[in-house]
Amino acid sequence: MRQPVNRGWRRSPISRLEKTMPDGRSTAHLFEPKLIAVLREGYGWPSFRADVGAGVTVAVVALPLSMAIAVASGVGPERGLYAAIVGGAIVSLLGGSRAQIGGPAGAFIVLVSATAARFGIDGLLTAVLMSGVMLSLAGALRLGSLVRHIPHAVTVSFTCAIAVTIAASQLKDLAGLQLAGREPGPLLAKLQALAAAATTVNLAALAVGVGVGAAILIVRRLRPGWPGMLLAVAGASALAAGLHLPVETIGTHFGAIPGGLPTPSLPRLDPATLLAVAPAAASFTLLGAVESLLSAKVADRMIGRRHRSNMELVAQGVANVASAMFGGICVTGTIARTATNVRAGARSPMAGILQAAFLLAFMLIAAPLAGYIPLAALAGLLLVVAWNMAERVEFLRLLKHGPSAAVVLTTFVVTIAHELSTGIAAGCVVAALLAWLGRPLPEEGD
Repeated sequence: MRQPVNRGWRRSPISRLEKTMPDGRSTAHLFEPKLIAVLREGYGWPSFRADVGAGVTVAVVALPLSMAIAVASGVGPERGLYAAIVGGAIVSLLGGSRAQIGGPAGAFIVLVSATAARFGIDGLLTAVLMSGVMLSLAGALRLGSLVRHIPHAVTVSFTCAIAVTIAASQLKDLAGLQLAGREPGPLLAKLQALAAAATTVNLAALAVGVGVGAAILIVRRLRPGWPGMLLAVAGASALAAGLHLPVETIGTHFGAIPGGLPTPSLPRLDPATLLAVAPAAASFTLLGAVESLLSAKVADRMIGRRHRSNMELVAQGVANVASAMFGGICVTGTIARTATNVRAGARSPMAGILQAAFLLAFMLIAAPLAGYIPLAALAGLLLVVAWNMAERVEFLRLLKHGPSAAVVLTTFVVTIAHELSTGIAAGCVVAALLAWLGRPLPEEGD
């Protein structure tokens, strides 16, 4: 059953193109950004004022989260901000959803980290740019509707698998562990290396990380309207600096964050590099398409509208190309920030453009403050993100249904043991075989 329209989202008079179906179904096939439809309907001061408020709210959430995702991905925190600013602005400017917020997402942490470790920053940026081209081509070829047909059991299980890998990847910084060598990528090898380094635990870092995670959950419970993530990270940073705690910070690990955007440039595009990073680019493309369209569907349910899936893929593609040119990591639609945007009263894609502008203002004015943020604080934040990402109740529900259990377990195990695209492919193959045998899978809400 479709959820009721969020009362904070007031529709403007519908455009001529949408008169036959006010929820946007009749125009869902168009290659036209939703921002144009909003401007055509009439965009005035009340809507702009609401979008400013929503933009500020989302920027407060996106600021620590974008840096945390970048750090967890093995790159500098500024690259997460570049993606949120440049990519986020383009997603809202060109996208096919009225409420979608684009930026770096936790689901990409493992893929980005592995790509950066193997090919370096230049190779990573090349893969992000290639992924952007692939996403735009997928949208131009009208493949957006195909992505939406990935079975519900597959999306739930690979999301849970990603949550597990994100949580495991944060244990080192959370406890301030000192490993003998590079942290392994595969989950079992990672856990073994972390267990071997257990004697090096930094109690101050552990206290900071656990404290941040607990503070976020407590604020969310008692004061859900407050920016719990920003308050927790800011409080931990002030405490660590004031007490001179022996914890590693963004400043000590990465150096100073630049006070603005860099000059855009193309990454390496020689044939050898393109061929080498092509598999990583394909994985970025698949995950980006799935994640962004799932996020757009969440927004649809909240505002009672229909997004333009193919236009959304084109926008995501352009955003990734631009992010790579500015040195940013992968961009996709982000479910939590999109939901926050709607709940904050956003009226149009202008809210997403404004949140990118507010993030840029932070870089220009207050970037040096980010150097005081403890890495353990960001790890605690991402553990909460992983906990929220895992659809635990739905995962267990699907395990109780024979056919869906086979799909869930196959996708989960293969994603954990190998990587995302292989896990999705394996789950879809099992689902197709079950459909051929006449064993349908339950869908969301069944």
